Amino acid sequence: MPLARLTLTDFRNHADAALSPGPGFVCLFGENGAGKTNILEAVSMLAPGRGLRGTPLSEMARQAGPGGWAVAARLGVTEVDLGTGTLPAAPERRVVRINGAPTAVTALSEWLAVLWLTPAMDRLFTGPAGDRRRFLDRLVLALEPGHAHHAARYEAAMRARNKLLAEPEGADPDWLAALEAGMAEHGAALDAARRRTVDALGEALAGVPEDRFPRARIALQGWAGGELTRILRANRGRDAAAGRATEGPHRQDLAVTHLAKDQPASLGSTGEQKGLLLGLVLAHAELVAERRGTAPILLLDEVAAHLDPTRRADLFGRLEGRGQVWMTATEAALFDGIGDASRYRVSSGVVSPV
Repeated sequence: MPLARLTLTDFRNHADAALSPGPGFVCLFGENGAGKTNILEAVSMLAPGRGLRGTPLSEMARQAGPGGWAVAARLGVTEVDLGTGTLPAAPERRVVRINGAPTAVTALSEWLAVLWLTPAMDRLFTGPAGDRRRFLDRLVLALEPGHAHHAARYEAAMRARNKLLAEPEGADPDWLAALEAGMAEHGAALDAARRRTVDALGEALAGVPEDRFPRARIALQGWAGGELTRILRANRGRDAAAGRATEGPHRQDLAVTHLAKDQPASLGSTGEQKGLLLGLVLAHAELVAERRGTAPILLLDEVAAHLDPTRRADLFGRLEGRGQVWMTATEAALFDGIGDASRYRVSSGVVSPV
């Protein structure tokens, strides 16, 4: 569901910004450092997680502000208002409200599916497995909103187990068993949801016609399932020595292959890797629209600048009518070829409609 209104209060370099975009393209342009990506980050905070930068919540507060920040949005033509932010007294405690009522962060996924591509993701295929796992979980969340709950509960149980195993006097076996049972329950749900998403997206990618964005083949690697409760119990000594759980769905990885070349994405050129990632996200956005009945919000940071004019036109054509797409660029000319759009100039934290 698109955003009909977005307001930022003391968020990054925006003291007080308000946008009323249409349901299609939302084009933000301005100099580097003006605050364009900050607006995309604000939209990404309307979903569970730490947003497209993944930074601590306290870093999102405006430096000259009171210490807290807020992002609020009205969804489409509905009367649903989403809000999130922090208070100066608790800069790392996130508050979420839906229609003014406080709720859990995970509840946001019931209302919005948000996906993004940023320049920092150019190294996704060559970087650590954790980055690809978080990327996959974002894809899963867009299809299965309950995934956020299972991920949060699994991580919490795993952190508590790691802490218990590190106690010099030894951990309470009953409490350990309870935590391991929780990891097994929520870990099984994580694994199953990831596999459903990989299977569904794999089928969608196979059906995408050949165009200027290379197609990918994807697979889930690493943890292959099993009786996690028994495995965790058997691994207590090893995990205590390692300071972490050495087996489980938190060790999974997303394997991506360039289909036409039959080679790992990590071995492709920079341009090929960008194309594979973009094609993957576009196919997933179409899958989400089909499954949920409403397109996800796409946040594309500086994507147009890295494409030649032909591929840029192909991208705009493929995105046309696919829901609300927020894009940034340093020059308005990079959006040439887009018809109807909400266009904003961003300058030193000031947002002006054009």
